[in-house]
Amino acid sequence: MDELTERKREVRRDLLAVRAAMADDEVAQAAEELARRALELPELAAADTVAAYVSVGREPGTVRLLNVLRERGVRVLLPVLLTDDDLDWAEYEGAGRLVEAERGGRTRLLEPGGRRLGREAVTEAAVVLLPGLAVDRRGVRMGRGGGSFDRVLARLAEAGEHPDLVALVYGHEVVEELPREPHDLPVDAAVTPEGVHRFRRSPGE
Repeated sequence: MDELTERKREVRRDLLAVRAAMADDEVAQAAEELARRALELPELAAADTVAAYVSVGREPGTVRLLNVLRERGVRVLLPVLLTDDDLDWAEYEGAGRLVEAERGGRTRLLEPGGRRLGREAVTEAAVVLLPGLAVDRRGVRMGRGGGSFDRVLARLAEAGEHPDLVALVYGHEVVEELPREPHDLPVDAAVTPEGVHRFRRSPGE
């Protein structure tokens, strides 16, 4: 294991330990505030299609956010994890249509139960909401290390698509600097329960 890989592993372990220590009411309150902040984003207000995900465990909660977007008439795409760790997509049809899935004994996931739309469906999204353990001041996002969303970002780049990339994290997870590899693409913004952090200027500014 090279030095950068080991450093990423250590940072992930520390970040996950802090999340694990959060109280249930703290997690629930953060989910409410995160949804409120995210729904104020002009990018989401203008989007017809949004790619997102269903939070699990101590991740910043997304279900309220997904429900409000759907109520607004936004088409919300959610990932379906494939056996090769890539992502297929299906439309969010409400919390009652989510199904529990388990992949290789790992964390149980909640996935949309509807028709699968294919890996390329994400290219239709105007905004992509991304999970992460942390984001640094350059917009570098650290995920859990599975690489699923890195493949999504690479697919968008290959297709010439440039949706707004927004990571959802806790306030203490916006940090000064994270280890970065060449394939780590920066996000445009991070939303926390406390506010919005922007990392790249919009074209024309």
